[in-house]
Amino acid sequence: MTRSASTVVGIVGTGAMGRGIAQIAAQAGCRVLLLDARDGAAAEAKAMLLKQWDKLVEKGRLGVDAAAAASARLEVVADAGALAAADLVVEAIVEQLDAKRALFKQLDDIVRADCVLATNTSSLSVTAIAAGTARPERVAGFHFFNPVPLMKVVEVVAGALTAPAALDLLGTLAAEWGHTPVRAQDTPGFIVNHAGRGYVTEALAMLREGVAEVATIDAILRDAAGFKLGPFELLDLTGLDVSQPVMEAIYRQYYDDPRYRPSPIAAQRLAAGLLGRKSGRGFYRYDDASGRLAGALHEAPNPQAPATTAAPWAGPVWVCAAQPDAADAARALLHKLGATLEHGARPSEAALIVVTPLGTDVSAYVAGEGLDALRTVGLDTLLPLARRRTLMRSPATDPVLAAQAQALFSADGVPASLITDSVGFVAQRVLATIVNIGCEIVQQGVCSPVDLDRAVELGLGYPLGPLAWGEALGAGRVLAILRALQARTGDMRYRPSLWLVRRVELGLPLRA
Repeated sequence: MTRSASTVVGIVGTGAMGRGIAQIAAQAGCRVLLLDARDGAAAEAKAMLLKQWDKLVEKGRLGVDAAAAASARLEVVADAGALAAADLVVEAIVEQLDAKRALFKQLDDIVRADCVLATNTSSLSVTAIAAGTARPERVAGFHFFNPVPLMKVVEVVAGALTAPAALDLLGTLAAEWGHTPVRAQDTPGFIVNHAGRGYVTEALAMLREGVAEVATIDAILRDAAGFKLGPFELLDLTGLDVSQPVMEAIYRQYYDDPRYRPSPIAAQRLAAGLLGRKSGRGFYRYDDASGRLAGALHEAPNPQAPATTAAPWAGPVWVCAAQPDAADAARALLHKLGATLEHGARPSEAALIVVTPLGTDVSAYVAGEGLDALRTVGLDTLLPLARRRTLMRSPATDPVLAAQAQALFSADGVPASLITDSVGFVAQRVLATIVNIGCEIVQQGVCSPVDLDRAVELGLGYPLGPLAWGEALGAGRVLAILRALQARTGDMRYRPSLWLVRRVELGLPLRA
């Protein structure tokens, strides 16, 4: 017999999260007690769950007998006194510290001494919540993601005084409920919200710098890096009313660590009501009736963009060899595209000059190598070039020549995006930031390397976890990008984590 078959679970707060937790617990065999402070809310939640199970039966995803059994395990209770029978109480009420502490203090006098009290908080300190109880050792975080039945990961969070037995119970139940438990220490953002800072905050920083428009940044990270949604598509899906407070909270809770610095752009757009899909406008515009994408909102025109579509560059092309591996990748692509390559030590006066910056920009490359700025463009070779290519121009690059280079690099039908000077292009700086924050999470002992990657892949849907990304790209290459970013910008945002530095120095894998 599984533990779930004999476990009584109390759910306090029956909104979307509470209902989702109740659903998976009841389906797994737990007796579930539903309680909500609002009159009628728990009964409404039960009715919604019964309809949900009926739909699952109709679709063939749940058997008739299983649905009936799960329904029979749901019980609406009138007051907290009924939770005396619970082995576990999961709190999913309003995200306010005082309210959660008051609830747990009330439960102290009701539940058994061995009952575990779990909070589904996403942003508050588990330790602070537990501090209001007489038995903080039995209080832990049990952070699910919405929608609970579909998001198959849950963070099991240890407060400063949480007993191992409480964490073990939650981990066992989570697995029996069909979810993957990941263990985390009580730190701002836990694992998933903490690790997710790099993707959207770095994209917002690039937008503020005028590197590229919203749709271009999204396309590069979707096509070249393999993310399901670009960062601005993700912000629109989540809603800035949700994302911006999280960005602010984590930044402040880490005492304004530059790694987590949010952007004034997001705060301004939140104030304007540009929330995303839920408001019909965010970084994109949405159809009022269907909620489908209707198009990008107006973006300021780029003064360096050519006025007309150019023909592909037909002259000779010279590739700078300062980064040998990257230069080889650029030459191989140009050969495939039918370009005429120059192989001299210096470019002729008729050549298009291609450089391959790593963590820096075209301007720095031109200055360092003594190249003609008018004829120089950068190509990002960090990722495979089969789905999208990224070109970069400096402020001095001839815009017509840049457009001709863009046409050349897309001559085989693979799109090529053209951006303005950006340290590390788009993908380099976003991926290096993700890897760096992930390294710092494990350096701080927030979680294990395995749980970090598992949580990010399941909770955020990234193609790879941060440490797996680092190993796929090459930890030494990621470290070089970060050091170049920091040197070029002077921003401590890019300072490398010692977890990364030490493993590169010792030749160890990041997940060791």
